Amino acid sequence: MPDVTMQGIAAVLTSLLYFKQKALIYPSHVPADSREKIPRPEAYHFKDFEELIIPTNDGEKLSAFYIRGPRGGRNSDVTVLMFHGNAGNIGHRLPIARMLISQTGCNVFMLEYRGYGLSTGEADESGLNIDAQTALDYLRDRSETRDHKLLVYGQSLGGAVAVRLVAKNQNRDDICGLILENTFLSMRKLIPSIMPPAKYFALLCHQIWPSDSLIPNIKVPILFLSGLQDEIVPPIHMKRLYDLSTTPTKIWKPLPGGDHNSSVLEEGYFESIGDFLRKVTGQPPAEKKR
Repeated sequence: MPDVTMQGIAAVLTSLLYFKQKALIYPSHVPADSREKIPRPEAYHFKDFEELIIPTNDGEKLSAFYIRGPRGGRNSDVTVLMFHGNAGNIGHRLPIARMLISQTGCNVFMLEYRGYGLSTGEADESGLNIDAQTALDYLRDRSETRDHKLLVYGQSLGGAVAVRLVAKNQNRDDICGLILENTFLSMRKLIPSIMPPAKYFALLCHQIWPSDSLIPNIKVPILFLSGLQDEIVPPIHMKRLYDLSTTPTKIWKPLPGGDHNSSVLEEGYFESIGDFLRKVTGQPPAEKKR
């Protein structure tokens, strides 16, 4: 390919990477109508839930679902704080919430980032970090949940959100664990995989998400759920995060057939979360079915 053509491609990629990276990293309109059509909990037969609008300290309004597990049941004093990936909305993740509650009996708090679903604003790294802190502060201040154990769970981009939140807030005893699924070392280190010709311009990415530098400081237990067929985030990113982690309790769960979006369908996914929750809350192991 002529040098002039390569230079042209490089110029286009450089422009995209610098000026359009928010649209590339936070595709909140994908799939179509994701900002307007949000599946609601009753569509998945939830009966005990709240639809919330929570203000942030910088003037945005965040949509959220709080879905209760069986009252008085096992783990009724545990709430999962759930951060989703970089497309779609919280309604698209309701089947995951249903499986989490079925498997563990816990409550699930599903936060919608700014610029996604019904939440106001525009997504960026600093804003999503404010949103995550807003969600945690809400659960800590709410009378129903202020004494709950909190399990922070993030998928893909949501894993980076979760790492940052836990690293900053682990000084209190309420965060009992962190669950990461198919997340990345940093956005700059992910660029060579998702946009190979732009690898030389990765430093232009100002949405950094430096999970690799934050995770060594996390001391709460961590469960790593890694789809080994992930076509977007190379599985080596998850393995490297696991290796960088210094927490005394870390669990590696490979999902041999899982790709970036289907790992939740892999055998053992939710069972691993149930086992992890029992471990971090000091419950006895589940009895094996005969």
